[in-house]
Amino acid sequence: MNIHWRKSTRSEDHGNCVELAALPRAIGIRDSKAPDAGHLALTPRAFADLLTRAKQDTLPR
Repeated sequence: MNIHWRKSTRSEDHGNCVELAALPRAIGIRDSKAPDAGHLALTPRAFADLLTRAKQDTLPR
């Protein structure tokens, strides 16, 4: 399977970004500086929750 990773158009060229990919049953998330280090796979529902919490600034620190 060929996975197409993408990063936000708002990302800078410094490499401090995350990349996303649509996987068969999940959303893949990886570090753009270390693409070969693996990735996280979240269900679409978990990914939506992550985005909501990030926008609300309610993620644990």
